[in-house]
Amino acid sequence: MALRLREITLRLDEDSSCLPDRIASLLGLDNSDIRDWSIVREGLDARRKSAISKVYTVDFSCADESAVLFRNRRLKTLGEISEPVVQSLPQVKRPLRVLIVGMGPAGLFSALTLAESGVQVCLIERGRKVAERLLDVRRFRAGGPLDPESNIQFGEGGAGTFSDGKLTCRLNHPATRTVLRRLVEFGAPGEILVQAKPHIGSDRLRAVLVNFRKHLLKLGVEIRFSSRLTALDLVNGKLCAGIVNNALALECDALILATGHSARDTYACLAQQRIALERKAFAVGLRVEHPLELINRIQYGRANDPRLPAADYRLTWNDGSSGRGVYSFCMCPGGWVVNASSEPGHLAVNGMSDYRRDAAWSNSALVVTVGADDFPGREPLAGIAFQRRWERAAYAAGGGNWLAPAQPLSEYLTGKGGWAAASCRPGVVHADLRACLPVFVDAALRRALPVFDRRMRGFISPDAMLIGVETRTSAPLRILRDAAGESISAGGLFPAGEGAGYAGGIMSAALDGIRVASNIIERANNLCGSAGKR
Repeated sequence: MALRLREITLRLDEDSSCLPDRIASLLGLDNSDIRDWSIVREGLDARRKSAISKVYTVDFSCADESAVLFRNRRLKTLGEISEPVVQSLPQVKRPLRVLIVGMGPAGLFSALTLAESGVQVCLIERGRKVAERLLDVRRFRAGGPLDPESNIQFGEGGAGTFSDGKLTCRLNHPATRTVLRRLVEFGAPGEILVQAKPHIGSDRLRAVLVNFRKHLLKLGVEIRFSSRLTALDLVNGKLCAGIVNNALALECDALILATGHSARDTYACLAQQRIALERKAFAVGLRVEHPLELINRIQYGRANDPRLPAADYRLTWNDGSSGRGVYSFCMCPGGWVVNASSEPGHLAVNGMSDYRRDAAWSNSALVVTVGADDFPGREPLAGIAFQRRWERAAYAAGGGNWLAPAQPLSEYLTGKGGWAAASCRPGVVHADLRACLPVFVDAALRRALPVFDRRMRGFISPDAMLIGVETRTSAPLRILRDAAGESISAGGLFPAGEGAGYAGGIMSAALDGIRVASNIIERANNLCGSAGKR
């Protein structure tokens, strides 16, 4: 048996080597009694700015652990270790070919799961390898043309490649630890195993992706880039192959569709082939950008402290006038706003940061929930039409040359305020942001911002800039599937991840990819067992 103690606090100037002494003091033990200790979780408590502390969860062993538990039975933060048991996947019992569409987290982890179970996997991606994709993105940021097939949305790693690499997840899933360990195996920093809010950073994530790909190739996975799924080959409601680039048929026993939330042409293809889809709520709004030091000062009471990471925040508010949620989303400390467009004439923004989070700005989306009743028409693609409408408006407000429309936050609220710097490239242009927001989104944001300023004094600042428009918060529809993850309208089709409407972020998409892959293996082995009995 081993023990776990939570909520152990250290001062900022105390090193983690002090933890055994602190544990012994808390439990009434001698320092020498604490053995084999390891940090499980490390976080920060900044509620009291004058006494910010580091907070740890630690596993350890000691003599007579049962007696220690009994003596400290009223201490709710102490207990036995109860790590979830992750069952190893069995090998597939019969030849099985699976086509995976999309090299985001859902596609990559489903490919890894299947290949390590002996499944023959072909993994296709409409975009390019991460190194080539990086050049395409840099060219666009420098004022070059947009490549609709290789940009911040499409290419190796999916949209998360140009983000903050956040690995937080609200799911209490037994495979969460496995995903983190595999990412470390492929080159992610080891700290993600213990951080309360783990992140890789866009710069480190690119190297992880290269190593991930190399591992998949060693496992025998066939990987095809510049390969866009353009149709499904269905016979009597059963999937037989995926059609790539309107020409090549890749035969398969199952197809995992893990395209991400911006593959609008794929959604249109599914609708045309009568795959069951339904509209889904998402959120629309703007990016807000502040100087890094300002957010640090608001959150920590100090602009710079080498012992503290770049400060983050999370803001939520329910608008009683409309019943809509207004919240911050994908907060990127020490990062920059990016032009995340993927279609000609349509402009969308997002945020990203590198591992060190040491850029001069911090940014976050400020978004308002939208639902099916906000979309004209009843068809499942109505949410996409809604997104496109406001992305076209943002493109026009920016002057039609990929400059993002921007407005000082103070001016947005009061009509007064000087111009502030902005990080977004290829650049920004001054605009009235009401022109690229639905009226109800604009109204909700205006009501929410003073609330957010009361919670974070200084949030409404002369140095804060709003940049539009943020529309790609999550998939605007859901591809309907059953409990096993299979499409309810096409046998052998397994929608997965964020683009399918069942995940939100790198971690939850990876977990969903693992789940779908595991279900495919289980079903194949069950069918094999049934055939053997006959």
